[in-house]
Amino acid sequence: MPSTESSVARIRVQSSTAGQGLLKVAVESWRSQGARLVGLIEETHGLPGRTCNAGSLRDFVTGVSYSIYLDEPQPGKTCHIDASGAGRACAAVLHQMDKCDLVVLSKFGKLEASGDGLFRAFVAAVDTGTPILTTVSSKHLQAWNAFMPTAAALPAKLEALQDWWTAVRSR
Repeated sequence: MPSTESSVARIRVQSSTAGQGLLKVAVESWRSQGARLVGLIEETHGLPGRTCNAGSLRDFVTGVSYSIYLDEPQPGKTCHIDASGAGRACAAVLHQMDKCDLVVLSKFGKLEASGDGLFRAFVAAVDTGTPILTTVSSKHLQAWNAFMPTAAALPAKLEALQDWWTAVRSR
């Protein structure tokens, strides 16, 4: 059984798509039960033959979609991710965090590992003691563990997320 002691948790996932789907199901369930959640779910662009699948970040409170996809990668890069789009999405979440029960952030990935993207929202939630749920790319697990060494690592199962959330809400 995974630890439910931390108010910060990452889901152990094999693919970003699976992780985002699981986050979406959990968010919909908890919001329907009256939980005040804010955050972002990643949606892929669906374009074939691309190194990077980043498409957009959807704010599940407002429904606004923030593009994080560049038509052409930056010179010398193969990744099409748009850090400025992720920054706009992060700013929107920061403005919603003052009265929430949980911050759900699509992932701690390349941008966040370098202190960009959604990193400010992660820091703000930690600073205010607001619980966080996210996914972490295996490539960036070392950076995540350096940032949040006490975070719970949950299996990619809805019941594990529910057990964690129940423990967090009861505190």
